[in-house]
Amino acid sequence: MSSSILVYSLFSLLISFVSFLLLRSSTVRFTRRGRRLPPGNSGLPFIGETLQLISAYKTENPEPFMDDRVSKFGSVFTTHVFGEPTVFSADPEMNRFILQNEGKLFESSYPGSISNLLGRHSLLLMRGSLHKRMHSLTMSFANSSIIKDHLLVDIDRLVRLNMDSWTGRVLLLDEAKKITFHLTVKQLMSFDPCEWTQKLMKEYVLVIEGFFSVPLRIFSPTYRRAIQARTKVAEALSLVVRERRKESERGERKNDMLGALLDEEGKHGGGFSDEEIVDFLLALLVAGYDTTSTIMTLAVKFLTETPLALVQLKEEHEEIRARRGETEGLIWEDYKSMPFTQCVVNETLRVANIIGGVFRRAITDVNMKGYSIPKGWKVFASLRAVHLNQEHFKDARSFNPWRWQINDTPGATSPANVFTPFGGGPRRCPGYELARVELSVFLHHIVTRFSWIPAEQDKLVFFPTTRTKKRYPIIIQHRALSRPCKESIEAK
Repeated sequence: MSSSILVYSLFSLLISFVSFLLLRSSTVRFTRRGRRLPPGNSGLPFIGETLQLISAYKTENPEPFMDDRVSKFGSVFTTHVFGEPTVFSADPEMNRFILQNEGKLFESSYPGSISNLLGRHSLLLMRGSLHKRMHSLTMSFANSSIIKDHLLVDIDRLVRLNMDSWTGRVLLLDEAKKITFHLTVKQLMSFDPCEWTQKLMKEYVLVIEGFFSVPLRIFSPTYRRAIQARTKVAEALSLVVRERRKESERGERKNDMLGALLDEEGKHGGGFSDEEIVDFLLALLVAGYDTTSTIMTLAVKFLTETPLALVQLKEEHEEIRARRGETEGLIWEDYKSMPFTQCVVNETLRVANIIGGVFRRAITDVNMKGYSIPKGWKVFASLRAVHLNQEHFKDARSFNPWRWQINDTPGATSPANVFTPFGGGPRRCPGYELARVELSVFLHHIVTRFSWIPAEQDKLVFFPTTRTKKRYPIIIQHRALSRPCKESIEAK
């Protein structure tokens, strides 16, 4: 009797669940009636095309999901992923429209795992006047003048310091992450590499690993570890903030981001709470640590696979080293005399696309390019799809830094017109110039101090973000040590 009741109950539950899925699916279809939505497929009930999206990006093709649907439906299409109807855009004009109308027609919207781990006061999740205020503050601290007068010295010193320990076989992505973490901690809180920063970085790695996990502790050990690590990071940062407040009250000040945040006390209707500052610092550590280090790694990989570009880059930096000497640090004039380096930086950003695109949510019904996007729907502005489009870049999926050299051909379209690696609008990455400087300094020292070969074959993967599968292992040799060996071999 009890088993019959159990079977009946399970059957009823199954019917209810299927009915819910069908109702949800029909609701999605119903919302399309009377509207000119972009063409596309909603996929299976509830899960939509989520599985196709995830499986597609596990291939070696950087844009399989977009390529297939753009060929069928055009550069703007409708799908259903991660439980929500979503409009995808591979159209540069529509992407600009989405980015420029932040806070008016669209608002940022990210998975719950990222929101919970970054904290509600992170720059990524802030909205309205508070976001505008914090974004402006961050940009003022990372502008060209500040980098030139204060940050460049530390960038050059810390890059060299980290490279001093390189020998033999190294995992370049891991080494690049050490560099960017130390740089970011220095810029935010004035700490040089020490035992405290090493412990903080270990916890930080766990936090980042939880970004694309299921945001339920009971189902996801990765997310559970990330939440625990986030608590430890927040506690460590809170201690720093409290100590710096005491120093500030004694009239002591450091020229870093934390100092700038504490200086806001009494301005614009009051300062920031400890919780707001901790969330803000924690999110900036993510921005400065993970993305820049991956770009550094991929720049070396692309250059290794493009020998002519590597030779030209070395020539540019050897001239700078000859002018400056081997022991002197780089100055702003050196950075400004790296034209081909900037071509390499641009092309790495374009091909790699660490941030493939941005999610936004429509906060009202939106009409664009003859289509209607209903209020509450998500949109995804794909930056990568534009950057890899043959209509905008010739041989778009090939690494070609020379495409960024000045083109004097009358009527030629500059690739910069469709180039948005740092996003755009009010949420454009405030540290874009700082990232370019860090990458340029890194390239200067790696090409003037070392020669290298890949230790083994490595390939790119594109989900959840672009990275190398094996962290790009290379075998390095100090150039100062390699020259005599080469000369002696040639003499024999």
